[in-house]
Order: sequence, then structure tokens, then C-alpha cells
Amino acid sequence: MSAARRFIGPSVAFAVIVLLGSGIYLRIRGNSGAGGESGEGSGDLPEVSATSTFGTDVAIPVAGVEVVLDTLVISVTAAGKAAAGLQSKVLAEVDGIARRIPVRENQLVRRGQLLMSLDTIDLALDLREAQAGLAQADAKYREITLFDDAIEDLEVRAERERVARAQSGLDQAQVALERSQLRLARARVGAPFGGRVADIKVSQGHRVRTGDELMTIVDLDPIKVEVQVLERQVGLLAMGRVAQVTFAAFPGELFLGRIETINPIIESDSRSARVTVRIPNPEGRILPGMYARVSLEARRFADRILVPKDAVLERDRRTMLFVYEGDERGGLAKWNYVTTGLENDSLVEILEHPDTEMLKPGQIVLVDGHYTLIHDAVVRLSANPRRAEGGRPR
Repeated sequence: MSAARRFIGPSVAFAVIVLLGSGIYLRIRGNSGAGGESGEGSGDLPEVSATSTFGTDVAIPVAGVEVVLDTLVISVTAAGKAAAGLQSKVLAEVDGIARRIPVRENQLVRRGQLLMSLDTIDLALDLREAQAGLAQADAKYREITLFDDAIEDLEVRAERERVARAQSGLDQAQVALERSQLRLARARVGAPFGGRVADIKVSQGHRVRTGDELMTIVDLDPIKVEVQVLERQVGLLAMGRVAQVTFAAFPGELFLGRIETINPIIESDSRSARVTVRIPNPEGRILPGMYARVSLEARRFADRILVPKDAVLERDRRTMLFVYEGDERGGLAKWNYVTTGLENDSLVEILEHPDTEMLKPGQIVLVDGHYTLIHDAVVRLSANPRRAEGGRPR
């Protein structure tokens, strides 16, 4: 009897719990239903899908560029360094002590402007000595030819004059005087051409000897850039063609120049030839030694249908692009297979082919935001698709 009671007790407790739970459930369900009918309360959550959130009718922001009929320029690129248009080391032409250096490095000087002057005391004494020697030789010459005016035979007179000049040393004295004058003049060092002062090697009071380097004069306008071009590409170049140059010192800035010279000798080690580009540099911003990247105009192909390289994609191992059809409010991206031809760093030529579609000037091809599109995707043109709002997540 006690065992039966022990069994019935837990059974009754379990039944009570079940009944209470059922009542609570029915009450909650009833409240939910009432809320749904009245429009109040939480209600059932709507179904969420990628289609409902990002439906195909949402216009995807893209960037487009017009197809053009233009000249395709094939370029040759190379690296090099800037060099002065003119550069000359200024050397001492006489011995002496530097007394005056009126210029500083990077100073702009004109042709003939004083760069340095040497002490002239010794040179002036040499000049006076040469003048005295000339006077002495002239006196001796006059003594020898004192009575030659009486000689009527002109040939005899001329021969006596020649001998007298040699005996008196008059010719040698004149040469010595001219040399002394020249040495004194060379104590004043002038600029060989207009430019800027660089690499001053001497200071005031410094003793220099003939041949010592004093400083350097560089002409920075125009500036030159020398590059090495591979032998298989040299034949594509011609003097006078345009060169586009960028410098590491001026990122994002483009300088225009022209091919000045093409060395006709191919270097055996590098199998390349030296090409010199001339660039205007009126403000002197480009300095010798600056690293440069040069794009040399090699060949020109007129009247070609061209699109940006960014427009061309590859799908299923075939070349294709998207053509925009619509207006400024929106349109569709049309999938077009194309056949490409020549190209340079930024443009690609589109060719006619029976198996692909040909483009016309004025059509718009997509160049950004188009990598994951499908045919007839709804799109809208944007100047910056990556920052545009309302588009499909990338």
C-alpha cells in the first residue's frame, strides 16, 4: 500500500505541471492572435531573403567612358636619371691664392660673371718684368737697325730687319709679354655659360694650382633624361617625338619633353642604346640625378576604335565588356563579346570580327563597378561607384 502511494504522488505532480504549462501556452497563443488581429504587438517576423533585400531592380552604381575613334599611340617605357642640359667643371688656369669667391652654390649666374679671383701680386710683377724685357729688346733692335734707312735695296733692308729682331730678342720679348697678360687675365675666373653654381671646391685663402677643380656650373633649362632602350625597340623611335616623363620626386605630376638624340651604337653588355630626352625646366625644379620613368612615343595608328583597358574583362576564356544602354537616370549593362587588337598602357583597340560585336564611337562602356555584373543588370552611372549609395554590396 505504501508503495502504491509513493508511485501515485509523483504522477499527480507531473500531471499538474503539464496542465499548467498547457494553460500558459494557450494564453500566450491567444494574446498573439489578438495582437495580430488588432495590428498591435510583435506579430510574426517577415521572411528575409537576398532577393527581397537586394532585389534585381536596385540600380548598381557603375562608371562609364565613351568609345572613341582616335589615334592609338604605342609607347616604349624605360627608366633613367635627370642630367643637366649643360654642365662644366671650372678649373684653375694659373697658380695662385683665392682672394675672392663672390658666389654660392645654387646661385644663378650669367655668362662671364665673376666666380673667383686669385691674388695677382706675383702675376702683376711677372707682367712688369715682361714689359721691361720687351723694352730692352726693342732698344737693342733699334740700335742694330739705326742706319738701315740709308739702304736703298728693299730686300736687303728686310733681311737686316729679320736678323736684327732675332739678335735683339724682340719677338721672344713680345711673346713673353702676351703670356704674362694672359696669365693675369686668367686670375679672374668667369662663368663659361649661364647657369647655376654647384660643388664649390675652394674657399677664400686656399692656394690652387693650375688644373685644380674650383666648382661646377650647370644649366638646368632644359634638363635632360638619359634612358637605355632595348635594341628591339630602338627602331620604333624617332628624334623629335613626344616623351612623357614622371619623377619620383613629384608623384602624380607629368612632364612633357621630346626625344633629342638616339645613340646609334648598341651596347654589347645590355643590348640597349642610349636615348636622350629634352624637357623644359624653366623653374629649375627638376634636378640632376632625380630618378625618372619615361614613356617614349614609338608608333602611331590613326582612326582606331578605342576603349579603356579597364573596360575589358575575360569570361569563359573569352574577351568581353559591358555596354551601357540608358540615360543619366539609369539603364542596363549589356554583355558584349569583342575582339581586341593593338593596345598601349591605357587603351585597347576593338576590331571587327564575325564572331563578336563591333562598337561605335559614342557608345558608353563600363570601366568600374562592372566586374560581377550579369547581362541586362540594372545599373546607373556614377562618378565614383565605390562610394555611391544604394548599390549592391561588393
